[in-house]
Amino acid sequence: MASSDNVKLALVAGEVSGDLLASRLMAGLKPRLPGVAFSGIGGPRMLEQGLVSDVPMDTLTVRGLLPVLLRYRELKGIQNRLRDRLLAERPAAFIGADYPGFNLGLEEQLRAAGIPTVHFVGPQIWAWRGGRIKKIQRAVSHMLVIFPFEEEIYQKAGVPVTYIGHPLAETIPLVPDVVAARRQLGLPENARVVTVMPGSRMSEIKYLTEPYVRTVKLLAARDSSVRFIAPMAGERQKAYFKELVAKAGLQDLPLQLIDGESHACIAAADAVLAASGTATLEVALYKKPMVIAYKVLQAEWLLIRNMGYLPWIGLPNILARDFVVPEFLQHAATPEALAEAVWFQLTDENNRVKLKERFTEMHHSLLRDSARESARAVLQVIGKA
Repeated sequence: MASSDNVKLALVAGEVSGDLLASRLMAGLKPRLPGVAFSGIGGPRMLEQGLVSDVPMDTLTVRGLLPVLLRYRELKGIQNRLRDRLLAERPAAFIGADYPGFNLGLEEQLRAAGIPTVHFVGPQIWAWRGGRIKKIQRAVSHMLVIFPFEEEIYQKAGVPVTYIGHPLAETIPLVPDVVAARRQLGLPENARVVTVMPGSRMSEIKYLTEPYVRTVKLLAARDSSVRFIAPMAGERQKAYFKELVAKAGLQDLPLQLIDGESHACIAAADAVLAASGTATLEVALYKKPMVIAYKVLQAEWLLIRNMGYLPWIGLPNILARDFVVPEFLQHAATPEALAEAVWFQLTDENNRVKLKERFTEMHHSLLRDSARESARAVLQVIGKA
């Protein structure tokens, strides 16, 4: 084994969440491996930690079965070129940060060639596509999981696994500062605030913008004093959101768009309307009442609707193993249904108190030093523990 002064590690992240996870792992490894060299594919946070990226991470960022199929040849070409380079360079290990459709296939080929593989964030085999466990058994030398219930799943499958906690549980305070968040956003301290989160992916914005904005219209008619804010992930997302709002003829609504600042927008809220995904966990960690919605292209919905194993899609509900907050999927995500559910979340004090207790327990269960724990697992895999 090479000395710690010239250890090479390869990493791939395909989305913002993976970029964050991998960057924290890299930060945890650097003090233990002073001369470590990182290469692969990643985003700005990984680049800050010293990653040399083969292609921009945005090249890989694509969501949904149909969009992936349309770009299959392009993505496969990137995967093959990276595989060939890594087989030639022989890094001490390959670390795939989430993005399982791309990373598991690459990991399987690298592991077969004798390169240890670590997969960061277990694919949601507990939710759907459980048959994927066979591929994971072939592809992954060590799995890092961010939810406590996942450990047993991989142990039963014979896949070495470490529960490292969820990084968001470390970055989000146990007790959010609502007053500071409202000051930061220029919102009145005593206002009722609803935060609308249509997602960061263009496909989410495409299908959720109109029902969300029509929900705002109904709620504003019910109580004109409610303040509505919507964090925008970037200029492209903001422009597309505005275009869809104008197309629906709803641009005169009292909805304030905010550049970035998604955590401040959640902290400032009394209730949140969120797209299914990591945002729902962020809202739970901020102890906020919420309503979850999910809409995709109808053809994609027909493909995926019978592939799930759980009755829940929102992470807070999955972690609680219960419908602690309402979910509205596809045709059920109507403005009328969403507005009624958001109004309840906004106004029912008993519900607010119960959710705060549940979400505080959830926060404690996810709280670990994820950078240290993930780095320790990788060091074991490469024989440097």
